[in-house]
Amino acid sequence: MIGRAAAAFLFVLTAATAVHAEEVTHTVLDFQDLKGWEEDDHEKALDTFLLTCPDLDDPDWRALCALAQQKPDAKDFFQLFFRPVLIEDGKKALFTGYFEPELNGSLSPGGRYRYPLYRKPPEAQGAVPWLSRREIEAGVAMQGRGLEIVWVDDLVEKFFLQIQGSGRVTLPDGRKIRVGYGGANGHEYRSVGAELVRRGIYQAHQVSAQVIKNWVRRNPAAGQELLWHNPSYVFFRRIDSVPAHMGPLGAMNRSVTAGRTIAVDPAYVPLGAPVWIEKEGAGPIRRLMIAQDTGSAIKGAQRADIFIGTGDEAGRKAGRLRDPGRMVVLLPIQRAYATATEPNL
Repeated sequence: MIGRAAAAFLFVLTAATAVHAEEVTHTVLDFQDLKGWEEDDHEKALDTFLLTCPDLDDPDWRALCALAQQKPDAKDFFQLFFRPVLIEDGKKALFTGYFEPELNGSLSPGGRYRYPLYRKPPEAQGAVPWLSRREIEAGVAMQGRGLEIVWVDDLVEKFFLQIQGSGRVTLPDGRKIRVGYGGANGHEYRSVGAELVRRGIYQAHQVSAQVIKNWVRRNPAAGQELLWHNPSYVFFRRIDSVPAHMGPLGAMNRSVTAGRTIAVDPAYVPLGAPVWIEKEGAGPIRRLMIAQDTGSAIKGAQRADIFIGTGDEAGRKAGRLRDPGRMVVLLPIQRAYATATEPNL
């Protein structure tokens, strides 16, 4: 996935100070140290774990997946075969949210359906960087080549779909198609929210996805220029293999689950691992989730993006989520103690 996964903080002004590398520590905890552990629905966590654990290659994880497929008592399974490990890199924990957008579109252009979602052209495969967003949208490089998947009716919703990396498009006859991340043009992401702050239009704390959308719609010409400020451009692929009732594909090429999937930094958290979430702030969350996704903006040992769901309401909830807390990774017992900075023997 791209930097949707990216969530609200992609649109705000980021600090310009350099971040110094910190020592990474691994501390083995007890399950009784996890706030709210007893009250969680461990069966739902186990069901989500089972969606991706068959794809794990490591022998430790394969053995645990085989046990999980026998459908043991979920709480006992996690407590018997895992140990909670607090992984810290000196940075404060940050939880954001992401979602699957729903747009309106048509398989043919015309009327309000004027903004195409493109497949990645062959000449862009090895070119880094390739054409910028402005050059793609204002130029002729993509025209007349049959690279369009669908035409949508809203330029700014298309822009935010590219940030999220996947979504659904409702056709005029009510049918829905799903699109997923199909590559990018190789340009670095530049925050349009930060640009609005730089211009003095908003203060950093005022900027959100909805604020940006409203400003672009009120100022069509200037709004187009604002979106072109971000040279990064995402291409898509049509995904017909995922049933409508399931979530979009994550980094493990499996459907993600609302309220149980998180995007993490795989440099610290193994993809497929269970992760205990203690999100503070508004609407505290105490829940076992599964690390099944990534995002270019999700960096750090205590950084997670929570998949909220599909549609506008999920988008509103995701946009408001920006909270501190703590995340604790559940690792196979031997691995947990082997990686501990100071083994708790």
